[in-house]
Amino acid sequence: MKTMRARGRKVALLAGAAAAATTLAISGTAVALTAASDWHRLDGDQTKTVRDAIVGGKAKNVILLIGDGMGDSEITIARNYAYGAAGELPGIDALPLTGSYTTYSVYKDGANKGKPDYVPDSAATGTAWATGSKTYDNAISVDIEGTALPTILEIAKANGLRTGNVSTAEIQDATPAVQVAHVDARSCYGPDSTTCAGDALAAGGLGSISEQLLNTRPDVVLGGGLASFQQTAKAGAWSGETLLDQADDRGYQVVTDAAGLDGVTKANQSQPVLGLFTQGNFPTRYAATTATVGGANTPVSCTENPDRLDESLSLASLTDKAISLLNKGSKSGKGFFLQVEGASIDKRDHAADACGQIGETLDLDEAVQVALEFAKKDKNTLVLVTADHAHSSQIVDSTPPTSLSTAVNTLEGGVMKISYGTAAAGGSQQHTGSQLRIAGYGPGAANVVGLTDQTDTFGTITRTLGLKLDTASLSRGASVSSAYAKPAKPVTVKATGFNGDRQAVVTFGSESQTVDVISGSVAATFTAPDTARQTTVKVTVTGVQSQVSKKATVTVRR
Repeated sequence: MKTMRARGRKVALLAGAAAAATTLAISGTAVALTAASDWHRLDGDQTKTVRDAIVGGKAKNVILLIGDGMGDSEITIARNYAYGAAGELPGIDALPLTGSYTTYSVYKDGANKGKPDYVPDSAATGTAWATGSKTYDNAISVDIEGTALPTILEIAKANGLRTGNVSTAEIQDATPAVQVAHVDARSCYGPDSTTCAGDALAAGGLGSISEQLLNTRPDVVLGGGLASFQQTAKAGAWSGETLLDQADDRGYQVVTDAAGLDGVTKANQSQPVLGLFTQGNFPTRYAATTATVGGANTPVSCTENPDRLDESLSLASLTDKAISLLNKGSKSGKGFFLQVEGASIDKRDHAADACGQIGETLDLDEAVQVALEFAKKDKNTLVLVTADHAHSSQIVDSTPPTSLSTAVNTLEGGVMKISYGTAAAGGSQQHTGSQLRIAGYGPGAANVVGLTDQTDTFGTITRTLGLKLDTASLSRGASVSSAYAKPAKPVTVKATGFNGDRQAVVTFGSESQTVDVISGSVAATFTAPDTARQTTVKVTVTGVQSQVSKKATVTVRR
């Protein structure tokens, strides 16, 4: 794995107006300001380069990387700081095919129901690419009527692909949640969340985001959010148990530190990986800076955050681990879908923390480098890099007189002034409604070129993977095995082919159990009736998601 770690700044050539051979010594590195030709990013005509980058057909794998709140301004700020104005981010800027997409959400109700809400949140935008549908701010993969919408991860899993979900946020946060859950309120993290309302298991709903994640059963989940899994289920088959204990009961490999993750050598539906490395969000790469009114008059340099997690738990390392686990056995498998989020670009932008957001953008860039390195070797992987919504930070020419600002010392020995003008000190800076960059590499990447909408990303991914969207049809060929049993002895009801389901209800006479569907297979153990005469017990297996029912019998005899 090759990444640009911490202060690994690439020396960039920058032209001065006079193009003189001026030299500035910065942190022991000489940066030459030379000829005007060094301004240019293109090396001759690019027609063949672009043509060669366009690859049609299907891809076996898709890696979608999201910079939360990473608009063009946030990308430029990080590039200027770490690589210079004429430099390049070696991951984000390396993807050959680039376009823009629109990100608006829609209003849920009232006079504006269904009309555009021009400045969206992460829940609505994530739902857009995860399901192909617009929805309202705060909603996690439900439409404006509250109807659950199938997600790329759920569809990929039903089609037999391995799936992964990686984030530096709590894994229940909006962006990772949109792939695994369906709730009306994004804050419905765990059983103790009061905002779950009708989505709570106790109210007859699908459960909190954490509980639904366990039901969705991705092969690999890595992030923060341990606190919600330490809560106790209030209803359902695991009522009274913590979600961590439930995960263990259901066959998850639960790891909470770097050593535990290092010990994981495989991940599949029998033994999915649930890595939860912090109680909440991950600590940021760089220590926080605080923007103030007039703050850009005093430049600062970003410093390492002493609380940052071990390098083996960096976003790049987690991405590398997820890819290696999902790709194991790929020669005989159907490939994988992996979503990776750099979460705290947005969170530090909200806090008007320039160094915080710069470090998180660089972290995402390193994860992109990992994904690209894999894709270039694999030659059958689509890599997409984009964001969910734009944000407030702006590079400005002079210190704003009334808004919050920070100035940072840059690679060239210059000063970059950054303004945060959508909230006062102590407030939360706002999202903005600008279109965003989306860039791609590999089969299907040409579909991002030009102006698209966030919802188009769903189609780009599902078409490129060749996924069948009618997942219920994937269970219609299921079957249940008839069996024999001894009186008063255990008997296991088995079914296969329930590929479009994640859980199934198994009835055995008057008894029933809800069990996980593992790679299309169902198994539930009951006790045969204690009878002196031969008897037949009716068995029904019904897929929870598809509602496909299949029947058989168990003959009980001595």
